[in-house]
Amino acid sequence: MAIEFKRKPGIVAYLTAGDPDLAATLAIALAAIDNGADVIELGVPFSDPLADGPVIQRASQRAVARGVRLADVLEVARQLRARPACGIVIFSYLNPVVRMGMKRFCAVAADAGVDGVLLTDMIVEEAGEYLAEMRANRLAPIFLAAPTSPDARLKAIAEASQGFVYAISRVGITGTQQNVATDASELVARLRVFTQPRGIPVAVGFGISNAEHVRAVAEFADAAVIGSALVALIERSTPQEAPAAVGRFIAGLRA
Repeated sequence: MAIEFKRKPGIVAYLTAGDPDLAATLAIALAAIDNGADVIELGVPFSDPLADGPVIQRASQRAVARGVRLADVLEVARQLRARPACGIVIFSYLNPVVRMGMKRFCAVAADAGVDGVLLTDMIVEEAGEYLAEMRANRLAPIFLAAPTSPDARLKAIAEASQGFVYAISRVGITGTQQNVATDASELVARLRVFTQPRGIPVAVGFGISNAEHVRAVAEFADAAVIGSALVALIERSTPQEAPAAVGRFIAGLRA
C-alpha cells in the first residue's frame, strides 16, 4: 500500500520498535491500525536520539539494551505488511542505515513491504545517494520541515519528498505539549505553496498528544503524528495491556 490518508485528519502512529519487546510492538501496531491509524512509523532504537525528548529516549534505551537492531525492525515491518490496510514507514537516525549500507537497507526495506523512510538527520542538501536508492526501490522518502526553514529549503524538501512531508510543529525535541504551536499552521501554509502542485500531503508532529490537538491540526494539515503520547502510554502499561490501551487511545482520537 502506498502512503495515503483517506480521511482527514490522517493519523500517523509512532512506535519505538522493541519497546517493550518486538512481539508487543507488532501487536500494538495492529491494534493501532484496527482503531484508526493510517500509517505506522516504526522507530529504530538508537543510542543517541538527539531529536527526541525523554520519553522516546527512555524507550530507545530500553530497546537498545534488549539488543534490538535495524534488521529486527525491518522484520516487524515484514510481519505488519501481512495487514496491508496501512502505510508503513521506517523512522530512523542515519547511523543504523549507514551501518547496514544504504543500498542493502533500501532493498531489504522494499522486500519487507515498507512504504516510506524518514531519516531524521538526513538533510535534503546531501541526500543524492539516498534518493537514488529510494527511487530504485520504489520507496517514499519523507523529510522533516521546521518552522526555521527558509522558503528555498521548504521548496527543496517538497520536491524531494514523497508520501508526505513531516512538518515539525515547533523548534525543539519531541514530547507532549499543552497546545499546538502557532508555528505549525504558519509552517504548513508556507509548505503548501510547494506541496500542493505535487499533491503531497503535510503531516504535523512534535507535541500532538490528544484529540483536541488532532482536531486543531485537521484545520490546516492533512495528518497528525502521535509519538511521545503513545510511547508514554506503552511505558505505563504491561506488554499484555499495551495493545488494548493504544487501541483505545487511537479510537479516542478518531472519536
